[in-house]
Amino acid sequence: MRRLCIAVTLVLAAVSGQAFAQAWPSKPVRVVVPLTAGSATDVMARIVFDEVSKQVGQPIVIENRPGAGNSIGMNAVAKADPDGYTILANSSTHTVSPAVRATMALDTSNDLSAIIPLGNMPVVILFNPSKGYQKLSDFVDWARANPGKANYSSAGAGNSSHLNGELFKRAGKFEAVHLPFKGAPEAMTEVIAGRSDFYFSPLVNALPLMKDGKLKALAVSNASRASALPDLPTIAQAGYPQGEYNFWAGVFLPVKTPAPIKEKLYAEVKKALDSPSVRDKLKNLGADSFPITSAEFDALVKKEIDNNSQIAKAANIRVE
Repeated sequence: MRRLCIAVTLVLAAVSGQAFAQAWPSKPVRVVVPLTAGSATDVMARIVFDEVSKQVGQPIVIENRPGAGNSIGMNAVAKADPDGYTILANSSTHTVSPAVRATMALDTSNDLSAIIPLGNMPVVILFNPSKGYQKLSDFVDWARANPGKANYSSAGAGNSSHLNGELFKRAGKFEAVHLPFKGAPEAMTEVIAGRSDFYFSPLVNALPLMKDGKLKALAVSNASRASALPDLPTIAQAGYPQGEYNFWAGVFLPVKTPAPIKEKLYAEVKKALDSPSVRDKLKNLGADSFPITSAEFDALVKKEIDNNSQIAKAANIRVE
């Protein structure tokens, strides 16, 4: 009898979950972006979820909650009701923060489920054109010859651009002071003004300023060349293989969200990503597709947290 009751309970739970997913979403949905408006992840999320909103027939509101290496927004979603109405759209800083921050209000691996990537975004290392560097080694040679003078900006302590800068420092065997800022716009402004020597930026934020001649990219930090900048070498091709860093944006839900809702969100986002209009908009931003399953994405996140923890420890990166 006890086994029968358990079986009936499981069946009812499954039926209830499926019905819940079929009804989802029956009201407006909130997508938390833990970065400033206009950041690469914010722009990508707005493009994709605008299409998802049309598909599901419900408003989807983007809410920017930057700060503390994205952990403020991450924690808000992790602690939200697991009903599919509070979603996280985060950058690969998702796997950097737990590796570099001394304390966090959430357990990233166990409190949030990875659902689907929005795409890979090429990251370029930017310099002020007036510096006259023609290739990456020109800057590295200068930094080595002028110890104590180099610095670099980031979009915040514990942000992916912080880790990227530290990786490049170690790969190039030079010293540089870290200058953390509130977000990408401020970090790039410092390079344009000549107060910061370099900054690793997602291409979507950098491209307009590159076209205007205000910033110059000398390499891509990703493992492969950017389809939007085929002539620009990777950081490894430029001579610094240990400086490689891949930047992505993706969608997450509270871990206790029912599986049918996770599956429906995956299907709706994938449908949006496969639509010609969204695909073209992301391509125009320089983003490359990243088609993997939820299970593969979740495994990637856990692996990156482990790898980044090792890098942070070796580089002595610790953010209080």
